[in-house]
Amino acid sequence: MSKRGVLWIAFVLVHAAVGVAGFVLPSNPMGDVYLVYEPWSARALTGGGIVGITEPWVYPQLALVPLVMAWAFGFLTYTVGWAVFVTALDAVVFGMLVGTARSRGRVTGAWFWLAAILLLGPVGMYRLDGVTVPLAIAGSLWLVGRPWLGAILLAVATWIKVWPAAVLAAAFVTLRRRFTVVGGALAVSALTLVVIFIAGGGAYAFSFVSEQTDRGLQIEAPVSGFYMLLASLGVDGASIYYEPNILTFQVTGPNVDPVIAAMTPLMVIAIGSVFLLGAVKTWRGASFASVFPVLTLGLVVGFIVFNKVGSPQYIVWLVTPVLIGLVLDRAHWARPAVLTLAIAALTQGIYPLAYDGLLVAQLGAVLLLNARNLLLVVLFVWVVVRLCRVRTRAGAASARRRAAAVRG
Repeated sequence: MSKRGVLWIAFVLVHAAVGVAGFVLPSNPMGDVYLVYEPWSARALTGGGIVGITEPWVYPQLALVPLVMAWAFGFLTYTVGWAVFVTALDAVVFGMLVGTARSRGRVTGAWFWLAAILLLGPVGMYRLDGVTVPLAIAGSLWLVGRPWLGAILLAVATWIKVWPAAVLAAAFVTLRRRFTVVGGALAVSALTLVVIFIAGGGAYAFSFVSEQTDRGLQIEAPVSGFYMLLASLGVDGASIYYEPNILTFQVTGPNVDPVIAAMTPLMVIAIGSVFLLGAVKTWRGASFASVFPVLTLGLVVGFIVFNKVGSPQYIVWLVTPVLIGLVLDRAHWARPAVLTLAIAALTQGIYPLAYDGLLVAQLGAVLLLNARNLLLVVLFVWVVVRLCRVRTRAGAASARRRAAAVRG
């Protein structure tokens, strides 16, 4: 059997296994689909109100599009329709990635993607993030040859879930045709906003930003690890509580308010520093292939590591930059790829497998969570080191001059 045929068989088996796992694993990992996505989309289709238009919403407005589209695949139930819809979208981009399966980099990237889907489990399929990842992969692959189309796809993905903005930012820094990227992103944003205002949703056009501002420390965020450990050890004042307004579990403990207040500025500093480092490397002549994937990964991991919010589906964001890195440079990206797969496996161990224990601060579940978060920190350190070591034309010229002076 051909290499391409084996890949497609693996694609079907992986998606079928993960799709079924969503129904049989504990903690209801596909629950967001029928508890949240289905009612939101049903209301929009039946005139009961449109989230992001007639009321504030936690997601950008284009997120409603895939929620509605999934109904076309719901021949059994909406949840099954969602799984089929995400699988179909993955299949289109997977075919684009693999092609004739002659490129070793693309084949390696395809196997990595399948492994990540399997190891991360149902949360990568039964969340909106499962829609944005194939769009981000396709947009990234098209950036060099078709930057306008790549930017449009990335902008659409950003208006579904904000994280692909990191890919757009890295593209702006590293591509020579950066203003084409800006033009594509602005065109999608302008068209989206025009439709929102015409529909009467101007007051809620950016509600997805304001809805995130009042969060505390979510239990899965790396910064929460210390407080989760205190809660597991029964330290006074440290505990887990449910926040009904944003439907999430948060943790509190001694001096938690200053930590909450510090996290957003710290995240901005971390992400800004990575962005500036990538910009300097590009300005000094580093190539797109050497900077773009690592800069994208740095922006994404920085957002996860320094965020007071954390969710298991965030880990699926790592797939796009690591996959692109493998396509462009397999040798340098083997270690971060393995590290990412380990992070994905630990994440599935946390959610859904050990999530019931995590919610009551069982020590084993908390240690598993902290181990996953530690690996995220290690990955961020790898990004910074890798960016610092990227060769530039200016650096290479300086090295040649020093070598010539030594020989002289």
